[in-house]
Amino acid sequence: MKFSNGYWLGKDQYIINSPLQVYEAVKVDQSESSRSSDELKVYAAYHEINSRSDMLDVGNSTISVFSPGKDIIGVELKHFDDDKKDPLYELKTSNTEVESTVSDDYAMLTSGDLEIQINLKNKFNVNFNYRGKRITGSEFKAQASITDLSGQKLGEVMHPNTVIGAQSLLPQGQVKCADHFMREQLSLLPGTNVYGFGERFGAFVKNGQTINIINQDGGTGSEQSYKSIPFYIAGKPGVAGNPGTYYGVFVNESRPTSFEVASEVVDRVSFSVRGESLEYYVIAGDTPKDVVGKYNKLTGGSTLPPEWTFGLWLSTSFTTDYSEETVMKFVDGMLDRDIPLSVFHFDCFWMKGFEWCNFEWDKEQFPDPEGLIRRLHDKGLKVCVWINPYISQKSPLFKVGKEKGYFIKHADGNVWQWDLWQPGLATVDFTNPEAVTWYTGLLKKLLDMGVDCFKTDFGERIPMHDAIFYNGNSAEGEHNYYAHRYNKAVFDLLKREKGDDEAVVFARVATVGGQQFPVHWGGDNLSQFHSMADTLRGGLSFLSSGFTFWSHDIGGFEENASPSIYKRWTQFGLLSSHSRYHGNVQYRVPWLFDEEAVEVTRRFTHLKQDLMPYIYAEAKESVAAGIPLMRPMYMEFPEDANCAPLDRQYMLGSKILVAPIMSESGDVDYYLPSGKWEHVLDGRQIEVGENGQWFAENYDYLALPVWKRV
Repeated sequence: MKFSNGYWLGKDQYIINSPLQVYEAVKVDQSESSRSSDELKVYAAYHEINSRSDMLDVGNSTISVFSPGKDIIGVELKHFDDDKKDPLYELKTSNTEVESTVSDDYAMLTSGDLEIQINLKNKFNVNFNYRGKRITGSEFKAQASITDLSGQKLGEVMHPNTVIGAQSLLPQGQVKCADHFMREQLSLLPGTNVYGFGERFGAFVKNGQTINIINQDGGTGSEQSYKSIPFYIAGKPGVAGNPGTYYGVFVNESRPTSFEVASEVVDRVSFSVRGESLEYYVIAGDTPKDVVGKYNKLTGGSTLPPEWTFGLWLSTSFTTDYSEETVMKFVDGMLDRDIPLSVFHFDCFWMKGFEWCNFEWDKEQFPDPEGLIRRLHDKGLKVCVWINPYISQKSPLFKVGKEKGYFIKHADGNVWQWDLWQPGLATVDFTNPEAVTWYTGLLKKLLDMGVDCFKTDFGERIPMHDAIFYNGNSAEGEHNYYAHRYNKAVFDLLKREKGDDEAVVFARVATVGGQQFPVHWGGDNLSQFHSMADTLRGGLSFLSSGFTFWSHDIGGFEENASPSIYKRWTQFGLLSSHSRYHGNVQYRVPWLFDEEAVEVTRRFTHLKQDLMPYIYAEAKESVAAGIPLMRPMYMEFPEDANCAPLDRQYMLGSKILVAPIMSESGDVDYYLPSGKWEHVLDGRQIEVGENGQWFAENYDYLALPVWKRV
């Protein structure tokens, strides 16, 4: 969110107060603190304190500094000590040994090789140093407590949550209360690139962008995101064997958080949140993998999905007509053509239209669901069915949920409903333990039938205004956090019923810590080459944000895919972490495109099978390290500055490089870093010099650039 008018001024509706001078800094022992380490408390006034009279009519920020883990420093900025009604993300902290000192000049806290240094003597500023070198910091007047006076009527007397200076803008005795924000700005060293923020479909390097962390159902071609993560990794790439400088910043706020990435102030990342406090963490490491791994572990670590999930998933598609006959025809057609399947997925219309969700099979199309599931199992397939957390008013379950209080409500106590997606739909309130038990009990009946896993769709359209949750938290705080509650409820059920080693969901929405509930897919893309590129950018940004596994709809979701799109996306999809054919209006079986599509699907399905010992071993190592299986090039080659912006190729594990072809002609350009490489498909070997090498090539539909480091 932009509060400034250029570099010097603030916008007229804002009163911006920044800490100007520290007047007290104290060390707090862990035994007296709620933190997992000793902490510093720093009190900073909004104007200089030169005499006792300056101690009157002045605002103040209380700054708490602590460490939840080695090389991680947390900072909480607080204006008023209000009772926050927002969930904080669940963090796995450890009792961390820190060193803290308070001298005449500085207050400092050190965790591992990361140090925070707060200036006590002169103008207020903060430096973060890693291994003795400054990596970022908060400059003078970067931190701010901001009151927004817009939108209120003069003379309206409300809770006097204002700051000195506000009343001078109003007639005598008239006080108005407005939104309040807390802001931080962390500086960027010259040459630093910023990545992450969850699944973002715009430019891969985020410098110059405004990013709002709020989960929305906006497709894959806009600034909106299904998976908004308030984490970024900043890096200045190295050269000549030097890995460069990398660190991460995680804002531990579930409310929508706004980031200005080298935009409002071009050499800083600004972030702000509505409320009276703001908590963030700086995470330091020697490499991008090191940084992302520490963030991943802090937010819960990753879970390894079952090995069968890495095979090919086939879907009914969405609005196509399908029945038991259609399903078995497609499954047999794939197997008859020597295209091995792992999972068959039933999308929404396994239930009757207008009744999503009722969790009952449409008996007109599926008269014997248990028998159908058994027949699919007999062919070696697992079964996935679509669900969402919404209950249509036409569903028989609506009356139950309304009477029991299982839905999100309006402030007047009525169920929060609208007609978007399903008529009069209500939203399950996962902050209500009884609602969780009810919802998962409905799913358990499906597991008892033989269903193996669930596609947990939606979870982004969660009300933020005039909405009441069972636990009393703010609707703004629960909006993004809903993804965690929804996926966790389903994943925990699968663990209880299937065992820890068999639990998996296929989720669209995600928030901080969602890597504990794999797998996630990229949402509603288009059947076009540019959307293939958008999808990969979104995936690489998502995988830069603490997640290990990711998938996407092969062929694109919307529209009819051309044979060319289908074949090129098949190559990409079967060289991804997880692979699923899915669409909206069109079946995604290859023989409906052309015979070459069958050959392409067969070739790359078998290729992935052949690579499975490598892929699964790399998956295990990725989970252990907290890093993605599909890696952006900068993450695997941080010492190669040429890799920093690359977003149309990636590493599948530590050794295999993939450059999907995103053109009708089969032309592709890609980059190989220094080293020896062997083409996985044609066996040719090359040795690339120390400066790396670009290639411009053309491939038919049975090949693409897939290189292995040797």
